[in-house]
Amino acid sequence: MADVAHRTRLVDRDGVLGWMFLAPTVVYVIALVAVPFGLAIAFAFSDVTSGDPTYDWAGLENFRRVFDDPVFWQSLWNTLVFTTVSMFFIVLFGKILANILVADFRGKWVVRFLVLLPWTTPVALSSVSWLWLLHSIYSPIDWVLRELGLIETNLYWLGRPNLAMASVIAVHVWRLVPLAAVIMMVGLLSIPRDMDEAARIDGAGYWRRMFEVTIPLTFPLIAVAALFGAIFTFTDMAVVYILTRGGPNNATQVLASWSFLRGIGGGDIGQGAVIALFLFPLLLIAAVLILRAVRRMETL
Repeated sequence: MADVAHRTRLVDRDGVLGWMFLAPTVVYVIALVAVPFGLAIAFAFSDVTSGDPTYDWAGLENFRRVFDDPVFWQSLWNTLVFTTVSMFFIVLFGKILANILVADFRGKWVVRFLVLLPWTTPVALSSVSWLWLLHSIYSPIDWVLRELGLIETNLYWLGRPNLAMASVIAVHVWRLVPLAAVIMMVGLLSIPRDMDEAARIDGAGYWRRMFEVTIPLTFPLIAVAALFGAIFTFTDMAVVYILTRGGPNNATQVLASWSFLRGIGGGDIGQGAVIALFLFPLLLIAAVLILRAVRRMETL
C-alpha cells in the first residue's frame, strides 16, 4: 500500500508530469532536428561525397565553391521571391477564406472539409495532378482558355521562366491557404460578439470593423499563420522538384531543391550541406521579424 501511495503521489507532482509529457517532444527534436543539423554542420566542413564517405576536414573549401556557383545565387534570389510572393497571397487568401468559413450558412461543415483537402492531400499526389494540369501539350487549362478564345496556342506554363515561377507559386499557395485559413478562423471565432456588435452600434461599416477590430485582435494568429507559411515555404522543395526540377534554366531553382540536387543528386554531400545551412539564417530572420511584430502589436 505504501508503494502504491508513493507512486500515486509521484504521478500527482506537476514537475514529474511535465517532464513525462515533454520527454517525447524533446526526443523528437533531438532525433529529427538537432542531430541532422549537427551532421549538416559537420559535412559542410568536410569532403564527404556519395562515392567517398570517409570524413576529411576541408575547412571553408565547400563554402568557397558554393559562393563561386552562379546557380546558388540564383537559387537564393528565387527563394526570396518565392517566399515573399507566396506569403503575401497565403495571408491574403487565408484571411478572405477564414471570413467565409466563419459565416453562418447551410452546409458550412462540408465546405470546411473541402477547403482542407489541398492541405491533407499528400504533396506528391497533388503536385503530380498539377503537373498534368499544366502540361505543355495536354494541359486542360490551356484547352479551356483556347475554347474561350483567350489564347491561340498553348502557354507552356512550366516551359517559360516567368510562367514557371508563377505556376510554382500558385500551386504552393493553393496548398498552404487552407492551413492559414484554419489558423485565422480560430482567431475570428475567439473575438467576443459584443465587441463586433458595439462597433456596429457605433456605426462602423464592414471595412472599418475589419481594420479596427478584427485584424488587431487576430493579428497574433495571422502572424502565426505567416510564420508557419514561411517555414513551409523556405524548406519546401516538393512542388518545385515535381513540377520543374528547378527549370527552365534554373529559373525556379530554390535553395532547398538545389541543396538536394547538388548534395544527393550530384553526390557532393559537403556542398549540399552548405547550401542547406543557408536556410537557417533566413528562417531565423523571418521568425524574429514576425515575433517582434506580434510583440509590438500586443504592447499597443
